[in-house]
Amino acid sequence: MTRFWVLAAITTLSLSGCGGSDSNNDDATAIVGQCSVSDEKQQFLDYMYEQYFWNAELADSIDPDNYADIYELLDAITVSEDRYSFITTEQQYQDRYVNAAYIGFGFATRVTTTARVFVNYVYQDSPAALAGIKRSDEITHINGESVQLLLAQGRYQEALGDDDDGVAATLTWRTVAGDTYTDVLTKTEVETNTVLATSSYSVGDKTVGYYVLNTFINRTGDDLNQAYNELQGVDELVIDVRYNGGGLTRYANQAATQAAGNNVLGEVFGDYLFNADNSEQNFTELFQMYDGVQQLDLERVYVLTTTQSCSSSELIINALEPFVEVVVIGARTCGKPVGQIPQRICDKRTFVVNFEIVNALGEGRYFNGIAADCSAPDSLTGDWGHANDPMLRAVNQHIETGTCATNPTSSSTTSTTLSPTKPWRIIDQWAAEH
Repeated sequence: MTRFWVLAAITTLSLSGCGGSDSNNDDATAIVGQCSVSDEKQQFLDYMYEQYFWNAELADSIDPDNYADIYELLDAITVSEDRYSFITTEQQYQDRYVNAAYIGFGFATRVTTTARVFVNYVYQDSPAALAGIKRSDEITHINGESVQLLLAQGRYQEALGDDDDGVAATLTWRTVAGDTYTDVLTKTEVETNTVLATSSYSVGDKTVGYYVLNTFINRTGDDLNQAYNELQGVDELVIDVRYNGGGLTRYANQAATQAAGNNVLGEVFGDYLFNADNSEQNFTELFQMYDGVQQLDLERVYVLTTTQSCSSSELIINALEPFVEVVVIGARTCGKPVGQIPQRICDKRTFVVNFEIVNALGEGRYFNGIAADCSAPDSLTGDWGHANDPMLRAVNQHIETGTCATNPTSSSTTSTTLSPTKPWRIIDQWAAEH
């Protein structure tokens, strides 16, 4: 089966899912004939004229020979509304979407305006995790050189070393409490668990469940099951997608269905709408469990967002809103109500926008993002679920009072956002991982 994407999102015509191609006969539909640069460009251009969501806006005559390669051609012909289409290699696609692994240390960072580097998250059992690095730690030195110097001289990535198995670097990091550690980390294959943390806690007489969903790829169904197994019996649920750039839409469906359960099962999750030349491909997907087992049957769900919450992360919100209360805490999302079909051309995968998705009320087209109901900054106060996290503090106040926090605390050194004019694509998420 061929699967469709919603920026990092795929769904099959049989509604088995969205996100990266993990179908058994995926290569059967690949364009793999002649593979010179010229052939690649022509094949890609033909595909754009037929399948691009905005194909009616493409120029009638485009000469692919005017462009050096398929990447330059993509950048030149996409319409102004399209901030989402991209091309990756087949190997990267298989590694990240299908096999859920990469070679590295296993952590992701943010760089502040003052040239400080903080850890956003760490993958389970990675070299970084085994060394004791945690979310909110500050990387201060690499191989004895300060991060500020490396950034100023453009040598930061070089200092971390090539992404090859066995490459080592000496890292020094400082915790929120001020403790400093130094260790030698060696790059190896990192499995990218998609649920980064799961916990529960009390607010008054209510039990609040919380989990961090970092992306939607092949392993996400099992990761979601583990989270929902741990959260059985909670009264409220918080889904944290603050850095989630998207993925398989079937797992956005599964996450939403397991949360709301009988309140949504069998209802319309979304209508998938293609360009006018391909309207026969339009279809409706219903809320369903997919790989899910446990459901919570909640009438309210909290979702934590930033401008890095994109695609399938936004789909959870938009799909649920016609049926249950969804309280968005944080910042306006990235704004990607459209999706892609991952098309193989030779040794590459093209992810160009092919369709849009609207919810049961026909609502979509949130190209400016989905606004937060309660604003709260993404500050690094400790590991996941820390009591002083401004987003969780805002959630807790809303649970207790039904109102938003008036002055959510922030940290000027660790808070950062991306411009809403540049969506946090999943390839940007990868670029922040080491």
